[in-house]
Amino acid sequence: MSERSVSRRKQQKQWYEVLAPEQFDREKLGETPADEAEKVLGRTIETTLGDIRNDASENNTKLTFKITEVATDTAYSEFVKHELTRDYLRSLVRRGSSKVEAYVTVLTTDDYRLQIQPVALTTKGADESQEKAIRRTMIDLVEDAASDRPFEDLVDSIVEGRLSSAIYNEAKTIYPLRRVEVQKATLEARPEEVAAEEETSVDVDE
Repeated sequence: MSERSVSRRKQQKQWYEVLAPEQFDREKLGETPADEAEKVLGRTIETTLGDIRNDASENNTKLTFKITEVATDTAYSEFVKHELTRDYLRSLVRRGSSKVEAYVTVLTTDDYRLQIQPVALTTKGADESQEKAIRRTMIDLVEDAASDRPFEDLVDSIVEGRLSSAIYNEAKTIYPLRRVEVQKATLEARPEEVAAEEETSVDVDE
């Protein structure tokens, strides 16, 4: 066999079918090409909740997945980001109303670290103390949700809207709300990364 045909064979790319995590029913996310399986690892793929569920009404939710495992011609991924589209967020804002945002970093029971960004939209303009109370409620409920849930369950509660509903029901007693959404949720560190950070901080302290 000539060197040229050997190199051509080496460069030949294979297509890998990318699947969503089990919590998203292993739905097909798309395909990605690579000449070596290892090169597929770490790639991200963005889709919408609408595409996964075949429901156009869910197209305002973008989901990003990262490939963590490859077997034969299939690539398996994990959830890394949930984000509402800018157009949808803009459509929620009304003149004369308040938009209250919070940025909360949490650790799940199985040591995944996420940053979660809830947003509450009031029916009319709230004053500073009311906005502060709404923000405090959002932070407390997000922290509570993470403190007794593993990663998959927390992601489910965000994607299914249960976390935003819980915030809405609690915060509307402070001031009338029109809507509460989790505008963004990002996986910041996996358990092994969190453990490595903790080891490093212990070394520094010593």
